[in-house]
Amino acid sequence: MLRMTKTVNLPDGTALPLIGFGTWQLQPKAAYESVRAALEIGYRHVDTATLYQNESDVGRAVKDSGLDREQVFLTTKLRPQDARHARRTLESSLQLLGTDYLDLWLIHWPTDQDELVSTWQELLSAKDAGLVRNVGVSNYSPELIDLLTKATGRQPAVNQIPWSPAQHDPALLEEHRRRGVVVEGYSGLKNTDLNDPVLTGIAQRHGATPAQVVLRWHLEHDIVILPRSSRRERVATNFDLQGFDLTAEDVAAIDALTQVG
Repeated sequence: MLRMTKTVNLPDGTALPLIGFGTWQLQPKAAYESVRAALEIGYRHVDTATLYQNESDVGRAVKDSGLDREQVFLTTKLRPQDARHARRTLESSLQLLGTDYLDLWLIHWPTDQDELVSTWQELLSAKDAGLVRNVGVSNYSPELIDLLTKATGRQPAVNQIPWSPAQHDPALLEEHRRRGVVVEGYSGLKNTDLNDPVLTGIAQRHGATPAQVVLRWHLEHDIVILPRSSRRERVATNFDLQGFDLTAEDVAAIDALTQVG
């Protein structure tokens, strides 16, 4: 089932696969088995975090997959409470993941106001040291992104935020686009009523599942997706998004499900 997945280029030229595999709430055994399954199915982007406490299992799965490290885009995240010893936390993450670099390191959510810039400087320092290829943030507003950029002259490559049809906010998306910040959407399926008649109708027309329709809709907006499942068949269907095309009318109908504004 391996297929080439669409990518978006980050500022340093790294290709970020638009379809990633999320590992939030996956316990050690499930994290290992699910990541192994995801990599066998064709995913080449895996997302974890210090908070998830499964970095070692994710790292072991990547190693045991037989893929070259360069073939897998690996992300982890720094908890704000670890900001004061960010480099030590990163070194621990690298050791647990069994790698000497990350493709992307994110600040998991905003720190206290007085640590916003210093924490960002720690990530930039790690990038300059070659420990991470790209750095970014998660759960930040465009205003906070601007604050970091203005203070350091260097902008986050990525902002990972909740996104779903109900949370669709074209103005917010445009704010990120204008800055050249890639949006990664999380909890897209969790925050969606998959029994909504708009979604079930579109799914039926295309011979797809409502979940596949929602994930494909994200891709139509060039939003990186991070679906998570511990069931291999679900892991596979979440990746299998190229067998159908949403029409412009389909996309507009899903956009209209927004509850923003």
